[in-house]
Amino acid sequence: MLQKLTVSSLLILAMFAFARRGDSQTSPSAIAAEEPYRFSLHVDEINFTFNAADAHGLPINDLKLSELKLLDNGHPPHRVLDFHVLQDFPIRAGILMDTSESMAKNLPRDRAVALKYAQSLLRQQNDQAFVMAFGYISTVTQTWTGNSGALSAGVRSVIEGRENPLGGTALFDAVFQACHSEFGVDHAASGNFILIFTDGEDNASHGDVRLAVDTCQHANTAIYVFRAEPDLSLSSGPKNLAELSSETGGRVFHDDDSETEIEKDLRLIEADLRNQYVLVYKPAELKHDGSFHRIELTAPERVASIVARSGYYAPSH
Repeated sequence: MLQKLTVSSLLILAMFAFARRGDSQTSPSAIAAEEPYRFSLHVDEINFTFNAADAHGLPINDLKLSELKLLDNGHPPHRVLDFHVLQDFPIRAGILMDTSESMAKNLPRDRAVALKYAQSLLRQQNDQAFVMAFGYISTVTQTWTGNSGALSAGVRSVIEGRENPLGGTALFDAVFQACHSEFGVDHAASGNFILIFTDGEDNASHGDVRLAVDTCQHANTAIYVFRAEPDLSLSSGPKNLAELSSETGGRVFHDDDSETEIEKDLRLIEADLRNQYVLVYKPAELKHDGSFHRIELTAPERVASIVARSGYYAPSH
């Protein structure tokens, strides 16, 4: 029996070449990644990635195409061009830390969680990460590195208020900058994600949440959040973070979880990113009108959850 799961995948279509690795991961313990090779996508071919887990949150890496049913705006694809699983995928991570006044009390704990990732989960031979502090402005405190010591130093250098010369928080601008300037569109050979520590408040960005989401979708980058409780009961922070994460195929965690839960959360992120399916298909109906296409996936009952994006935008011309 099949159960219906609506999944996320918001892509801005463009013609580009991307690299990817052969087999890649399962969970925190897995095999070494193979050398990347190149694969070209045409503008009317959709590259849909997702990960699947069982009821215990463990990755499922043996799904067959025959077990899945995919609908694009309610229609099955015209043709599936490729379907494969990537296990033990290398990871590229952006660690974004909110240094605004509302996050001052959370910053020491956020540093501790970020350091745990840098020191425990970063695989120095294959993974890369950078650190960005943001408030009113955004500052990269550590550029891309595979060295856990350098990454840890970048995390420790994040201090309250240094990025707030005028006060306020520009969360959406920070996410846009990370996805546009740091990830770009040329790193599909890895599991890309942003790990944000914030309460979700934004009162200073020039762009909006939709621009941030679109840019991260274009860069094939998921957003994961350790969310602090906002000071205001009517805060838009939780809604902002839910949209950023769900539309890019990420998750939201609470940064007041216990140490054991934090460890589980970080392992879950790693399992998501190192275990991915890639499904490339030609839609049955694709007009170049810039319209949004919602993707719906049906999986067998043994799949308890699927994490992916909600859809994509058709090209406008």
